[in-house]
Amino acid sequence: QVQLVESGGRLVQAGGSLRLSCAASGRTFSSYVMGWFRQAPGKEREFVAAISWSGGTSRYADSVKGRFTISRDNAKNTVSLQMNSLKPEDTAVYYCAARLSTNYEYDYWGQGTQVTVSS
Repeated sequence: QVQLVESGGRLVQAGGSLRLSCAASGRTFSSYVMGWFRQAPGKEREFVAAISWSGGTSRYADSVKGRFTISRDNAKNTVSLQMNSLKPEDTAVYYCAARLSTNYEYDYWGQGTQVTVSS
């Protein structure tokens, strides 16, 4: 069982930066692939970024590539999302999620944190 709690969301101006954090409970955090997703009002939830259990591999949605960076600290059971050059279209609730590397679907989800980018 893994519990996830996101933090760091707030209102920021376009062009600004923000760092989201996700704290995970459980002693097997390092066994999980960690991901960030987001959901804007009236839209479906979409993939943002993911990082392998070791942190050695990451991938990004095309819409955030080059602007966002995902990282993890297995000693602290945390995963972060550094967001730079924010755009109004990045406005959404951001969710942290976890899955075992053998699974395709994400098994655990946080409650979300709101990011609002003003123009």
